[in-house]
Amino acid sequence: MSDHDNKKENGATDTAGKRPAARGGRGRYPHRRVTPKATESALEAAMPKLPEQAKPELVEAILNTTKNSRKQTAKPKQENTEPKQDHTPAAQAQNNGQTAKKNPQQQRRRGATAAAKPAEPVFVENKAVTPENPQKPKAQKGRVKNSGTPGRKKKELLRIIPLGGLGEVGKNITVYECGNDAFLVDCGLTFPDESMPGVDLVIPDFTYVTQIKDRLRGIVITHGHEDHIGGLAYLFKNGVNVPVYATRLTIGLIEGKFKEHGLLDKARLNVISPGESVALGCMSVEFINVNHSIPDSCGFAITTPVGVIVQTGDFKIDFTPIKGDIIDLARFGELGGKGVLALLSDSTNAERPGSTPSERTVGESFDKLFQSHEKKRIIVASFASNVHRIQQIMDAAVKYKRKVAVSGRSMENVVSKALEIGYLDIPSGVLVDIDSVGKYPADKMVIVTTGSQGEPMSALTRMAMGDHRKVTVTPNDCIIISASPIPGNEKLVTRVINELLKLGADVVYEKMYDIHVSGHACQDELKMMMAMTKPKFFLPMHGEYKHLKKHAELARSMGIASQNIFIGDIGKIVETDGKTMRFGGSVPAGKTLVDGLGVGDVGSIVLRDRKHLAQDGLIIVVAAIDTASGQLLAGPDIVSRGFVYVRESEDMIGAAKKIARDCIQKCIDNNTREWGVIKQRVKDDVGDYLWQVTKRNPMILPVVQEI
Repeated sequence: MSDHDNKKENGATDTAGKRPAARGGRGRYPHRRVTPKATESALEAAMPKLPEQAKPELVEAILNTTKNSRKQTAKPKQENTEPKQDHTPAAQAQNNGQTAKKNPQQQRRRGATAAAKPAEPVFVENKAVTPENPQKPKAQKGRVKNSGTPGRKKKELLRIIPLGGLGEVGKNITVYECGNDAFLVDCGLTFPDESMPGVDLVIPDFTYVTQIKDRLRGIVITHGHEDHIGGLAYLFKNGVNVPVYATRLTIGLIEGKFKEHGLLDKARLNVISPGESVALGCMSVEFINVNHSIPDSCGFAITTPVGVIVQTGDFKIDFTPIKGDIIDLARFGELGGKGVLALLSDSTNAERPGSTPSERTVGESFDKLFQSHEKKRIIVASFASNVHRIQQIMDAAVKYKRKVAVSGRSMENVVSKALEIGYLDIPSGVLVDIDSVGKYPADKMVIVTTGSQGEPMSALTRMAMGDHRKVTVTPNDCIIISASPIPGNEKLVTRVINELLKLGADVVYEKMYDIHVSGHACQDELKMMMAMTKPKFFLPMHGEYKHLKKHAELARSMGIASQNIFIGDIGKIVETDGKTMRFGGSVPAGKTLVDGLGVGDVGSIVLRDRKHLAQDGLIIVVAAIDTASGQLLAGPDIVSRGFVYVRESEDMIGAAKKIARDCIQKCIDNNTREWGVIKQRVKDDVGDYLWQVTKRNPMILPVVQEI
């Protein structure tokens, strides 16, 4: 393939930095159907969310970006007078050797020029290496070699493999593979449902990741929620140890988890800022700022040999965030103007029309509630990771001259880390220890706690049940539950609310006041993301199947062809060569259950037995037999656990003993000495009798002792 052909295949720009127009003036992807009208409609739908001072500049910039991208594709192809770029594998390897650099568009916005641009630093373990600071990278900690093969003629094939996060909420993890290189986006967990008794956590099945660990170049993380970082420590315990790249707060939260598991010393954690890129073999990942319910959230622009993939991560469009910048719509628009091969977008709120309210609306509600309950102690339950929400609680407490105590291990950890790196602004003397709550008047105290989802062992649940060692709920308390129940947790939350009301407390929850807003984009924002990026292919991500399906319908309404929309499944491979996309087989994927210190030792059989025990109870039949003569020496005795109370069912238990004794004696008379056969016959006979008299089927465990 010639240099010119290479240049076209890799999306190189033509003269004056412009991309050659495709036939028909439709740009790089002539079959893409996201129309200008759809773009403008999506922008108009978001106009009510814009603050007045932001409307003129932001809307004009976005529309200009869209119009310019259409104009440049309509111009006739110019003769290339620029010197051809070197696209040999050696040159590409040299270019990809740096692991973090600012993207050119952002440098130009800051006034930088190509002529005055200094040598780019190479980041090795977060230390810049420049000509002025010629420190050599350590082995296996800096550059990642390209896997290009000289003289290769066959076009690369990109494989996108979701191992979690599809058809479910949580457990997000996606594999990207191209050539001899691979990397992961996120590595999360989820929590067990009622079908998993005794299970603590659910993590992805890492079988395929361990199979490709020699080709794994790194892991990039979108943000610090448990469903995106919670599985990392368990992956590293499976023998996978590669560099991890994330923003500052996210790395801080990962450090806490690795320290808890004794992995921090061996981990290679790298802080990346929005606008910087990470080279991962023949691919690179650019971090793009987005808004979410936790600071430092990012989406990704993934540059591959076959085209650019945009993965949004969890996002929403908030024009008035509590801290930090608004979502970088301009960058998404630039990518759309150049050509986005595929968009992988958050589907959590795809069923909700309109736009998600700004986080600032919650602060206004807090102010009203603090004012109306000025004579009471205030207890606020929220997600521990929602640092913006915690900041607004602190601001309200400072305004009304109250002290704040934090309860719950995860809440304490997040507040400590956020204070350490400057993501929480709390005046000195406001934060007090939970042990000193009783020293302050009730009307001068605020408690921030975990338990907004009604978790059985959370701090708020223990308060509701009277089990908390340091906080006792009284009628002089106002309790604000600043979260909406995650699907499946509604009954747990309702139970906690009921118990708190029985204790006489005032309880405020979402349906009563605007004390919670989602961190995920609704339909108008999802449409705007499609309008800005203008993808050829679309893959809805992050949600149950109904969410993915609704998101696909939104994509069709935005002009994306049905054959270009792919609703995937866990373990199903999506392949693309840059021109077409298809499903291409599957890899091992599923769930791994964590119970205590055991990882993966609880499977379907163990869960089946636990459900059986929980539903029907246990009957143990114990007998002793003489080994030499084969005679029944003692028993059989019957022990009941979770089936019936023996003292109230003596007749039934006596009849069951007689049946077991007759069964064992019959086996002895027939010279049956195989203990397994005897146990099975006892189990069958006793089980049949108990079913007849109770219509229940307890687990029956015969124990035959040889003496």
